[in-house]
Amino acid sequence: METAEFIQILEREGRLLASAAEEAGTEAKVPTCPGWQVRDLLRHTGAVHRWATAFVAEGHTAFRPFGEEPALDGAELLAWYRAGHSRLVDTLGSASPDLECWHFLPAPSPLAFWARRQAHETAVHRVDAEAARGGTQTGIGRDFAADGIDELLRGFHARAKSRARSDEPRVLRVRASDTDGAVWTVRLTREPPSTQYGEEGPADCEVSGPAARLYLALWNRLPFPAVTGDVSVAGLWREKSGVG
Repeated sequence: METAEFIQILEREGRLLASAAEEAGTEAKVPTCPGWQVRDLLRHTGAVHRWATAFVAEGHTAFRPFGEEPALDGAELLAWYRAGHSRLVDTLGSASPDLECWHFLPAPSPLAFWARRQAHETAVHRVDAEAARGGTQTGIGRDFAADGIDELLRGFHARAKSRARSDEPRVLRVRASDTDGAVWTVRLTREPPSTQYGEEGPADCEVSGPAARLYLALWNRLPFPAVTGDVSVAGLWREKSGVG
């Protein structure tokens, strides 16, 4: 997917998140994020948007910590969230393709990284906002979902901080049933997971289903659509794969 596509998705997902949050009300519980209310979701996502904007707009070449989440609530919090989301979209859309700044996963460029990462960050939290609101959820595009699976498996969980580990070596296969060639082989050991794109050797367990449902399941927002083989491997993923 192209950077411009990610920015378009970020723009749409951020608006949908705000609308769902407004309908739910900031006191509503977020069932997909135990312990959170909608106000926590808005504060967190808004802070992430501002954090990302600063790297792109100001060209910081080293890590900088998150800023303080505001004590705002209600209509003021929604306005604060919407303003930060709008600025992020505008900043990414107007940034130079050869921008240099800090980023934390492999990518063709820093700009490509931030557009992709913020699109997925916002899409997952939009799902959280819609879960708090209740009713029909907005769909997720197949190609975008498959890209998000790849980012999670080959990006986030390739890092040393991944907790998705197993004392006994295990192999988890991840298969998007509606997307040609979208198969990943995840090797779980005491080290960070090693993931190859493709069907590499036998697997102890396979999780499969439409890309959109699998994407949300791997982010622990839904149950796995289908599990075959050793179900304890899928359980290990559910227990240990949270991203901090």
